Amino acid sequence: MKKIKRLLVMVALGAVSSVFAAPSAQERPEWAGWFAKAPAVGTMVVLDARAPKEQLWVHNPQRAAQRFSPASTFKIPHALFALEAGAIKDEFEVIPWDGVHRGNRAWDKDQDLRSSMLNSTVWVYERFAKQLGLKQETAFMEKIGYGNALSTGAEPFWVEGDLAISAFEKLDFLQQLYRNQLPFKLEHQRLVKDLMINEAGADWILRAKTGWSGTIGWWAGWVEWPTGPVFFVMNIDTPNRLGDLAKRQGITRQVLRSIQALPAVP
Repeated sequence: MKKIKRLLVMVALGAVSSVFAAPSAQERPEWAGWFAKAPAVGTMVVLDARAPKEQLWVHNPQRAAQRFSPASTFKIPHALFALEAGAIKDEFEVIPWDGVHRGNRAWDKDQDLRSSMLNSTVWVYERFAKQLGLKQETAFMEKIGYGNALSTGAEPFWVEGDLAISAFEKLDFLQQLYRNQLPFKLEHQRLVKDLMINEAGADWILRAKTGWSGTIGWWAGWVEWPTGPVFFVMNIDTPNRLGDLAKRQGITRQVLRSIQALPAVP
């Protein structure tokens, strides 16, 4: 994590271009085969923090340093912001549906934090944005160094607007959340991590969130093992729109299984 932070400081100071390759990251050319087979154009960054030492790997390091709209992966920090600001009390508070049909049955009903994360319910987070206000949203993002920290542009700003973040930056954010090192209440960080659970086995837990801006698809999170976590961030272009979305998890799972970060398919 320290190596990535040093790189981000260099970018902020203009020491390197906005598109850069992390010198501490080892490229994995064999991963290109899974992207080609999908097919998909994108990047993937993996930090294997299992004992005995950390290893940082990347496919397409130039793209991993390029900033894109975070789309619904922003729900991870956004849920933290809402909890810190008191826009919602806990995971049990009901968020009343406004009765507007949005073409998604999972969205067209009352929500809570857990269902809104699971179903990626956009209107819930649009409501949080109105409650917090763009000034406070920006202040929170600047506080944690989230990408370019911009809440400007079309709404929602994390999908259609100017907010953008790189895979390397997102990796750094996830590590801070995993270690409860973000400048938020401990109980809020623990709750958001609980909301992120996708799957679990006897000795592992997968916590992650998808995102899609319409043109860029994301999957980001980590797998917890007794020997430590394995963090991952991937994004791809989605020229076929919905037809490309399954590739996010498909490619990622192949990569993670190749390094024994996820169990093999039975």
